[in-house]
Amino acid sequence: MSKTNYSYVGIALVILVFGIIFIPRIVDRITNKDVTREESRSKNVSTQLSDETKLAFLNINGTPKKVPDFSFTDQNGNTITNKDYDGKVYLVEFFFTTCPTICPRMNSNLVQIQKNFEGIDNFGVASFTINPKNDTPEVLKAYAEKYGITNPNWHLMTGEQEAIYKLANEGFNLYTAEDKTVEGGFEHSGNFALIDKNGFIRSRFDNYGNPMIFYNGIISEEEQYDDEGMKEEISLLKEDIAKLLKE
Repeated sequence: MSKTNYSYVGIALVILVFGIIFIPRIVDRITNKDVTREESRSKNVSTQLSDETKLAFLNINGTPKKVPDFSFTDQNGNTITNKDYDGKVYLVEFFFTTCPTICPRMNSNLVQIQKNFEGIDNFGVASFTINPKNDTPEVLKAYAEKYGITNPNWHLMTGEQEAIYKLANEGFNLYTAEDKTVEGGFEHSGNFALIDKNGFIRSRFDNYGNPMIFYNGIISEEEQYDDEGMKEEISLLKEDIAKLLKE
């Protein structure tokens, strides 16, 4: 037998041994779902967190922080309270309709989230104006139409300014203040709060094992990063909403 033929025989033996030893193992792993293939065929986002990874609570002195009671008037003239959000996963923002800076960006991002969870009855948004003197129900309704707000659980609310500011600063720990020296006349946080079905403030853990607490609402998914290099968190928020909807 020539040297070439010996080489072919050697290769054939290697292939045979591989088939005998490894192919049954591969088949067994596939059968037992150790090897999987993931596909995404839906426009709706699916959480990237494992089912075992629970979202964090915002704890104050060891006690999970819950949304305080509130009662305001929405864009349709209806009285809306925290009880209207019972059993729903929802987002909270503080804004005003004449905001010339971050509010348009925040609400454009919220509309994108709205589209992602379109048709889901137990998802909503609570938007509180920090300029209630200007933002009447009629003004809020026109603003909702302008931005394409269609989710029936998205309420744009107005009421007494003192009560709204207390809700923002103490109830959600989201900074809000009137300041005539800044553009637009008001300062407020550009973050969103995520609330679970039982009214608790929730978030994912960061890379250091600490709760993120809030989600940046200004940077869009399309932008990915802002001018200072901060990464968008809208995609994370979508994942975590989906997570809470399954709880």
